[in-house]
Amino acid sequence: MSLSAKIKANPVLKKIAHRMLIPANDFRPRLWVRLFINPFKHKKGKGSTVRSKTRMDVFPFNHFELGDYSMIEDFSTINNGVGDVVIGTKTIIGIGCTVIGPVRIGNHVMLAQNIVISGLNHGYELITMPPSEQQTVTKKITIKDEVWIGANCVITAGVTIGKHAIIGAGSVVTKDIPDYSVAVGNPARVIKVYNFENKIWEKIKSS
Repeated sequence: MSLSAKIKANPVLKKIAHRMLIPANDFRPRLWVRLFINPFKHKKGKGSTVRSKTRMDVFPFNHFELGDYSMIEDFSTINNGVGDVVIGTKTIIGIGCTVIGPVRIGNHVMLAQNIVISGLNHGYELITMPPSEQQTVTKKITIKDEVWIGANCVITAGVTIGKHAIIGAGSVVTKDIPDYSVAVGNPARVIKVYNFENKIWEKIKSS
């Protein structure tokens, strides 16, 4: 068993390690973690940019990767505390976005402004305990290559967005979106798909 696995399996060691990495009543790594561990642990690709006002809440116990020539704009938050965050090549994370793992974002993806992508949920079933103290539940979000997501969207845990899919501004995506489609609304529904035989985008007839 690896050292990391031993720590995760032992509640006392896990609590000690957690306190060493994260200050009490906080959710971001300590300064020494950001300066001396993360640059060597996590991969930042050639030509990629993380703006100075981005909040990088990335920890060494989960994976973070930013692909070549990708950009994370100011006022965004990236958090891998409960799951890996992997961002592909030539992908743009727009101003004010929040990405909480587990999330995999593909290549040539465009995220506009103020988008929330979160693979994390809190339990709420126990009425004797506030949701903030109940067990966290994670489901991986996958955003495939060439996706464009409009401003102010929410992508919920467990969702897969297919290749070259377009998500209209303000949409809430609660279920999978197929490849080469356009989805809008709350909850988001597909309104167009690409017809490869006719080589046109076709509207979905409402039932």
